[in-house]
Amino acid sequence: MTPAAPPASPRCMTIAQLAPRGGWQLGLMHDRPEHLLLWTTKGQGRVTVDGLRRGVSVHNAIFLPAGTLFSFEIGAQGFGQAVAMTPRADAALPDAPSHLRIRDAFAQSELTALLEAMQREQSGGRAFAAEALSAHAALVSVWLRRQLAAQETPAPETAAQRLVRRYCRLLVQGFRSERVMADYAAQLDVTPTHLSRVCKECAGLSAADLLTQRTLHAARSALAEPVPSVQEIAQALGFSSAAYFTRFVQHHTGQTPTALRRASQQANPARAR
Repeated sequence: MTPAAPPASPRCMTIAQLAPRGGWQLGLMHDRPEHLLLWTTKGQGRVTVDGLRRGVSVHNAIFLPAGTLFSFEIGAQGFGQAVAMTPRADAALPDAPSHLRIRDAFAQSELTALLEAMQREQSGGRAFAAEALSAHAALVSVWLRRQLAAQETPAPETAAQRLVRRYCRLLVQGFRSERVMADYAAQLDVTPTHLSRVCKECAGLSAADLLTQRTLHAARSALAEPVPSVQEIAQALGFSSAAYFTRFVQHHTGQTPTALRRASQQANPARAR
């Protein structure tokens, strides 16, 4: 079971459209195979990026390079947009995640205009739309890098923050294995107790919870499709048996894998064919 390949063309959507199957798609810790820029224009929420939790408010821009472990929650009245961009060798995008609070009114309106132009291009059905979307995405990249250049130098990360980031990056690489949290702690040369404590301080979640959420997101994403089988999903995610996988899913969702899949197919009948 491999992650789905990102679409070739950049695309713009609402934040709600990033989670068409439910809030778990953004609320659980996960990573994506594409670069993502989130732009909030209404409401408040919180974002956890590489294990570091921060509040989100109006006119926040959050850039997440492909493969960044994150979760995003926004209130019921919140609204924002997102730009998804396929990683390319020639793309001029930052290598590290960033969270910018944009106070300049011109910069706010500039990004909003770029996103509106992308949305018009997507819905217009005009020739060369893919090229136009790539050009708009390049301008979004310029906007982002200008804002980063104008920001004050952030305070140096603490030892705890560095450790949590390292742990989250290891999770992205290894969550499909049979490794448990203590195995990661050993790799990081710290005790499980210390790792869990600093994760709780930085992310509001224990080290084991971060691993559980990433695994659960992958499980629910796979179960949203008609294939592969539950047994194949369990094996791909490092579970020793389908029965153990079923207990894991049921414990965290209240439903069996089969029930989750059935509900997904009923909600999206076109995917069940």
